Amino acid sequence: MPDPTADDPDEAAREATRYQLRFQSLFDAGRAYAFPCDAAGQVRMDGLGEHERNSYLYARALVGRDFAVPRVYARRRA
Repeated sequence: MPDPTADDPDEAAREATRYQLRFQSLFDAGRAYAFPCDAAGQVRMDGLGEHERNSYLYARALVGRDFAVPRVYARRRA
């Protein structure tokens, strides 16, 4: 099934604000990294700033060592 947001960058951006991909620390319950993503957990790296992008790559590289496998959460509405 084709992705309806593939041709609409605005829709993809709106989708990314509805969910977050969370990397929870394996050793410190209060430590985690979270990034905007779509419902499937796909992070739009071109939408991240340099610091955020580096943090995402860091957390992703340390899954199984310092961080649990990331999970997708629906973001709370303000």
